[in-house]
Amino acid sequence: MDALDALLNRVSVPRLVEPAPNAAQRELLFRAALRAPDHGQLRPWRFLTIEGAARERMGELFAEALQVADAQASAEALSKARGMPLRAPLLVVVIARVQEHPKVPASEQVIAAGCAVHGMLLAAHAQGIGAVWRTGDMAYNAHVAKGLGLAAHEQVIAYLYLGTPERELRRVPDVSVEAFVSAWEG
Repeated sequence: MDALDALLNRVSVPRLVEPAPNAAQRELLFRAALRAPDHGQLRPWRFLTIEGAARERMGELFAEALQVADAQASAEALSKARGMPLRAPLLVVVIARVQEHPKVPASEQVIAAGCAVHGMLLAAHAQGIGAVWRTGDMAYNAHVAKGLGLAAHEQVIAYLYLGTPERELRRVPDVSVEAFVSAWEG
């Protein structure tokens, strides 16, 4: 698949099943991530892979976080939290590692980590791997951050769910470029 095809036709794939990407496919995903724009070459990111039984442990961490936030959380909400990591055979937690730097502000570093996620999404699509970028409350939860071993200068910016698409990919909707582009006349 050429680069323009991947850029113009990638879609989120929320329904994912086994198998997860194999070792060679994962290598390409991470290599693509590492090509993200990176002012200062700080590499302000790191990745955790979660699969197999670790997905169930992640679900328990999510349920604990929900109970810490809301002691009255319903059984249904706790069950939903436990099931979130089970929606794909592989999760990659993308963590922005913001570093003090005289020329590269924190916002640029977080954006660079976001670009790494986008590179992984494109590389997944190019290989026929289904992928969806999710965040939600558990991406911003202090209990989850602690459970994942994040340092004070780190933050979750994506749960990248990866696997085999359960069904045929949806078509990319046409969007008018003109609606988003205008000339500035000064």
